[in-house]
Amino acid sequence: MLPSLFISHGSPMVALQPGDTGRQLARLARELPRPKAILVVSAHWETSDLRLTSAQQQQAWHDFYGFPPALYALDYTPPGAPQLAMEIRELLEKAGLPAQLDPQRPLDHGAWVPLRLMYPDADIPVVQLSLPSHQGPALQTRLGRLLAELRAQDILLIGSGSITHNLRDLDWNAGPEVVEPWAREFRDWIVEHLTSGDESALHDYRQQAPWAVRSHPSDEHLLPLFFARGAGGEFHVEHQGFDKGTLGMDIYRFG
Repeated sequence: MLPSLFISHGSPMVALQPGDTGRQLARLARELPRPKAILVVSAHWETSDLRLTSAQQQQAWHDFYGFPPALYALDYTPPGAPQLAMEIRELLEKAGLPAQLDPQRPLDHGAWVPLRLMYPDADIPVVQLSLPSHQGPALQTRLGRLLAELRAQDILLIGSGSITHNLRDLDWNAGPEVVEPWAREFRDWIVEHLTSGDESALHDYRQQAPWAVRSHPSDEHLLPLFFARGAGGEFHVEHQGFDKGTLGMDIYRFG
């Protein structure tokens, strides 16, 4: 059975400069069984309700600005999976969670950048599920548990966000060896509680974790972690690191 994954997707520049994160994502893709399809929840599709991409053909959305032209020239066009999107909608609706199909929404960079590093041939169908970020961690855990059965169907479930995400505190001159103590302390608290399975504390991380608000001024980039955790099993750290001093680049596997 495939695991579920939490990926810290980092800056869109990772698509051009993969570094260690890109190498680890490529390794992970090689080691996992080949998925029949991929379902991804990204921090960059925030909605008030649940929505699913249902296009026959996916497109990469360059949903950022101020980057080099070479980044905008990159594309990622895997097949969509409208039938899978309908099946997921039925699963959610049976649980009292209505979802809409969206045939127009492209893949944001939280989805296509890590997928491009993992599966560069763009030949695995992809569905993206939106993030009702105002409903917090508990909903994401519930969604993960509801959709966990898809893993047995060779569908890879991915939450794409960031283990820390405060763009105002980035040090643009810092190398990978530079880590702000507060960012590390928050990351280590999350890992400790993922390891112990303390769901109550994790759901209440904004009150209980050290430096929570500084690490996540808003929590949309951590919420995909709860989706991945809810969908998976035993917790494993696949990769740890920081970019620009404070931007966590961790990758976790569940199951």
